[in-house]
Amino acid sequence: MEMLIGGNKVSTQSGKTIEIHDPATGELLDTVPSASKEDIESALGCAQKGKIEWADTPLHQRCKILMKYAELVEGNEEELSLLLCRETGKAIKSARGEMSRVGMMVRGYAERAAHLYGDCLSDAQPGMEQDVIFTRREPLGIVVCVVPFNHPASLYTQKIAPALAMGNAIIVKPASYNPLTVMRLTELLLEAGVPGNVAQVITGSGAVIGDHLVSNPGIDAITLTGSTEVGIIVAEQAAKNLHHIHLELGGNDPLIIFDDVDLENAVNEAVVSRAFNAGQTCASSKRLIVQNSIKDRFTELLVEKLGELRIGDPQDPQTDIGCLINEKAASDVEEQVKHTIEQGARCILGGSRYDNTFFPMTVLVDVTPEMDVAKDLEIFGPVFPIIGFDSADEAVEIANSSIFGLMSGILTDDYKKAMKMAARLESGGVVINGSGNYRPPELAFGGYKMSGLGREGVSATLEEMSQLKSIVLKGVF
Repeated sequence: MEMLIGGNKVSTQSGKTIEIHDPATGELLDTVPSASKEDIESALGCAQKGKIEWADTPLHQRCKILMKYAELVEGNEEELSLLLCRETGKAIKSARGEMSRVGMMVRGYAERAAHLYGDCLSDAQPGMEQDVIFTRREPLGIVVCVVPFNHPASLYTQKIAPALAMGNAIIVKPASYNPLTVMRLTELLLEAGVPGNVAQVITGSGAVIGDHLVSNPGIDAITLTGSTEVGIIVAEQAAKNLHHIHLELGGNDPLIIFDDVDLENAVNEAVVSRAFNAGQTCASSKRLIVQNSIKDRFTELLVEKLGELRIGDPQDPQTDIGCLINEKAASDVEEQVKHTIEQGARCILGGSRYDNTFFPMTVLVDVTPEMDVAKDLEIFGPVFPIIGFDSADEAVEIANSSIFGLMSGILTDDYKKAMKMAARLESGGVVINGSGNYRPPELAFGGYKMSGLGREGVSATLEEMSQLKSIVLKGVF
C-alpha cells in the first residue's frame, strides 16, 4: 500500500519500503513506504491548505461526510476485520468486535459536534451592561494523530473523528508494525468526501517521522497513544512550539478483589480484562490485588478458567487469543516474567513463549508489593501477577504505589467501602464491580500521573480538538 498525501497514493521519494508481516505465520502481507523528511514536508504543505479548506466547510457538511464514512466502514467491515486480524495477530472475533465500534464512534462524535454550543456571558460586573460577550469553538489547525499497534482501528477513530468534526486537518502516523488497516480506513475517509489535503497518512520509522513532524512549527497539535517513554519525548519536542498535546500512555492497572464477591464472577472479570488481545491493552488489569482470605481459591479458579481459552490461529473463528504483535514483544514479555521470578515470584502456569510470537496464559504467585511488577513494570502480555492484601487501606497503598494511574477496578459487595476507595485511588477512572478495562466510546478516558495528559472520548475530546474564542460586542445596547 502507498501513503496518502494530497489525496494521492504516493511512494516515498527515497524509494525505501517496510515489509508488513502476519505475526502469527510470518507471511509477507504487503510493503509500505518508509517516509523521508521530504515526504513529511510534502504532507505538511498539503495539510496547510487543507486546514483552511476544512475550517471553512460548514459543520453540518463535515458531519454529513463523517456519517457517510461510518456507512462505508460498516459496508466494508468484514474486509477490514480480516485485514486487522492478519496484521495484528489478534483473534478474528476480537478484530470484528473492534471494527464494529468504528461506525458507532464516528456517529457519536459527529452528533455531539452538531450540538456543541457556545456560551453567552451575563453582565455580572459593572461596565458590562452595554456589551454582549459570547464564545465559539474553532479548530486547532493541523493535528498529528499517532496510532498504536494494539487497537489501531478503534484508537485511529478516537483521534481522527473528533479532529475532523471540529474542523482540523489531520496527518496520521500509524504503527510501523501494522499500518494497513489504518491506511485502508483513510482511503474510505477520502471516498466519503473528506478533501485530499485534509487527511494525510505517512508511514515509516517513528524516530524519523516523529522527530521531524512533532517538533515542526507547522503543526498545531499532537494526539498520541503509546508508551510513557515515547510520550515524554513527544511532550519535550512539542514544548518547543507550545503545541497542544494529548497523550494516552502506559498503565499498570490494579484490580482489587475483596472476599465478599462471587469468585467465579471475579475470575471472569480478571480473564476478560487481561487475556484478550493477548494482554496488549493499556487499561487491562495488570495487577490482581486479592484479599488473602480468598487468594488461594481465586488462583485455583483462575488457572482453571485460563485453561479453557483457545490460543492459536487468529483467523479461526473458534480461537479466543491470537499472538503478540511480533517476536520482540513476545521475547520482552518472557524476559519480564523471568525477572519477576528472579525477584521471588513463582510461575504456576505458562511463562515461556512459543512459535516465535505466541505467549501462553501465565500466572505468577507469591508476588509481593516490593516487586517491580507490583509497581512500575508494565507487562504487555497475558500475565496475571497475584498480590495479596488484608485491609482496604493496604489495597489502596499497593494500587497507588505505581507511577501509572490509568484505570482501576474494585470488586466488592460493599458499595460504601468501594466509593471511599474510589475517591482515594490515583487513576483516571475507577470501575466498581468490574475491571478497569472498560471503555465505551462516550467515556472520558485518560490517566493520572505517568499515564498521560488529557481525556479521550465522545464526552471530552471535541473540547481537546478545538480552542475557545471569546467575541465581545461592545456597547451594542
